[in-house]
Formats: sequence, structure tokens, C-alpha cells
Amino acid sequence: MEAYKQEFIEFMIDCNVLKFGDFVTKSGRKTPFFVNTGFYRTGAQLRRLGQYYAKAIESKFGLDFDVLFGPAYKGIPLTVAATMAISEEYGKDIRYCSNRKEVKDHGDKGILLGSPIQDGDKIVIIEDVTTAGTSIQETLPIIKAQGNVTPVGLVVSVDRMERGQGTKSALKEIEETYGLQTTAIVTMAEVVEHLYNKEYKGKVIIDDTLKAAIDAYYEQYGAE
Repeated sequence: MEAYKQEFIEFMIDCNVLKFGDFVTKSGRKTPFFVNTGFYRTGAQLRRLGQYYAKAIESKFGLDFDVLFGPAYKGIPLTVAATMAISEEYGKDIRYCSNRKEVKDHGDKGILLGSPIQDGDKIVIIEDVTTAGTSIQETLPIIKAQGNVTPVGLVVSVDRMERGQGTKSALKEIEETYGLQTTAIVTMAEVVEHLYNKEYKGKVIIDDTLKAAIDAYYEQYGAE
């Protein structure tokens, strides 16, 4: 596993973003782990998060695209942090764009926040985490309504590696349904690999009991 992936897993723990316990996902699944990017709350944290996203984006998609689109609301700071990091790390000036939940009818009018989307634009979508793949159904129509554009791919922070609407993973379903490439900074398999029965800051994060709960979750919801 690449060093930046290991660093990112530990970074999520330090920020209280990656948690283990008893949770319910947006799709209604009871899960022993949860990723809440709302706990990235400082400038330093967002700077590092943007760097990890930039690395994942460059590794999967390269930098031959024009706009990084983050669905409101959590996608808004993600687009800003990642485009800044791409500029700093790779010297490429990518435009950022998000949607508004409510269309603005005065001043900077319309549904978009940040850069307008133009005909011919290649667009990468950035999200926090995809569980069942439902949010992309709302995001793509907004993007395509802006003109003759090409959605290139989707990047998330963590691939939960569980079923979407069918038996395949949510990210795989997105690839097959919408023709998008997908990637994640890390997968849950990598999280488990890095943390299982290993101490981090004097504590074993994933012990045998938690590993059994995670295994049971994937028995029920894991993708093919």
C-alpha cells in the first residue's frame, strides 16, 4: 500500500472522521464503521485533505480536465481544497464548481457556485463517500444541463466496497451505468489491512471483535 494511503487512514482517525461502533448509513444500513467528512474542521485539515484528493485524482485521471465539481453541501469545500492542492502540487489551474440547493435569482444568478460550466468542458466529480451510489443520480443531470460537457469520472475519499442497488459495488455500478471512471483515496479493505491488530498511538483500532463485525457486515452488504 502506498505511503500516502496509510497516512490518509491515520489522518481520518486523528480528525475523528473515520469512526467505529454502531451507525446507520443514509441508505439505512446498520454499519460498524462510518466516515463523516464533516469533521474536517480546520484550515490545516482541509489543506491536507485537498492534497490527498489531488494525489488520487492525478493518479487515476491525470490532469487533462477542466472543472472539479462538488455537489452541495459537503462537496463545496472539497472542490476548493482539492483544486488549490492541484495548483500547488502539480501547477495545473483547475476550475471549481458546485451546485446550490436553491436557485439564486439575484446577483450571481443560477444554480451554480464558482466557475460556470462551458461547452466542451471535461468534468471530474468529487464526493466524500459513496455507499449506495444514489447521489450521482442527482448530480449528473445538473452537470449535463449546463451544456455539451463530458463527465470524466468520480473521486471519493473512501470506497466502502459494498453493494449499490444490485450485487456490484456502488462505484462499479456508477462506472457501468454512467460510463464514468471512479476512484477513491483508500478502500475499506486498505483501512482494515492497515489497522487490524496493529497499534496506532498506543491503541489497537481494529481488534478481533471489531474485525468480526466488519466481516459480518460485508457478508450481508459486501459487493461481488
